[in-house]
Amino acid sequence: MKGTPMQTVFVAGATGYLGRHLCAEFSRRGAYVIALVRDAGRVQDLCADSLVEAQATRPGTLKDVMAGADLVVSALGVTRQTDGLSYRDVDYRANLNLLREAEQSGVARFGYVHVLNADRMSDIPLVAAKAEFVHALQASAIASTVIAPSGFFSDMGDFFAMAKSGRAWLFGDGGFRINPIHGADLAAAAADAIEAGQPWLDLGGPETFSHVEIAELAFDILERPAKITRLPDALRRLALRALPWVTPRRVYGPAQFFLTAMSMDMVGAPRGTHRLADHFRALSNDAPAIRRTGTTTRIES
Repeated sequence: MKGTPMQTVFVAGATGYLGRHLCAEFSRRGAYVIALVRDAGRVQDLCADSLVEAQATRPGTLKDVMAGADLVVSALGVTRQTDGLSYRDVDYRANLNLLREAEQSGVARFGYVHVLNADRMSDIPLVAAKAEFVHALQASAIASTVIAPSGFFSDMGDFFAMAKSGRAWLFGDGGFRINPIHGADLAAAAADAIEAGQPWLDLGGPETFSHVEIAELAFDILERPAKITRLPDALRRLALRALPWVTPRRVYGPAQFFLTAMSMDMVGAPRGTHRLADHFRALSNDAPAIRRTGTTTRIES
């Protein structure tokens, strides 16, 4: 596939935040996009040429769905679902089912969205399941591209929500850095890496911030004084131990990842053009409690 245009692209996790951007990007590049969905009747505004109904957790439903595909790209993973499936069920086994079907169908390349610094978060179930699949992918005869982003703009909404509430709470001195990336920029970088036959890409957005700077940016967009409280890092470590005992998995799973990622720099190779300030402005315009006049701001999707 190196150096040649992608003709038919099969996207798993197509209805999620990143999956929608992947469908749109490959479609923009002229590919025929097949989107894997669980219920086609509930899908709206998805940029795909055809929809395939199947359950990646049930390998029998995947038979022949990739026939004719040149590339499979998976952004499939557990987010906050409440259907009882574990991270290993989805992030590992469901993706493994996709990989085995891709091998059977003669797909040329498999792209997978992983996470930056996964080797430093191996004790987090969400990350461990993803890493286990990456090991299987790299052991396969199929060519692969692994995309490891630093974090999404959507993840930064927690900072904005704290600022909107009037105070941001940070652990330690708030000096760890991250360059979050917009889904559209990640999709474009992923397509570039796949077209180039690149096996792995650690990436982030065009701007790098400390956690303090993200909080300050959110307050600035809201036109409020920055009120930031720094908590001892020992509280973060205590929360990591306590979460599984006091919250359901749909809460503690993402929180474990977030709290662990907050304890290190998450900076990948800079890509894209979208700015975090514009994302926060869009959130501000969507918030009924915040009144802004005299400006028109583009709303990102």
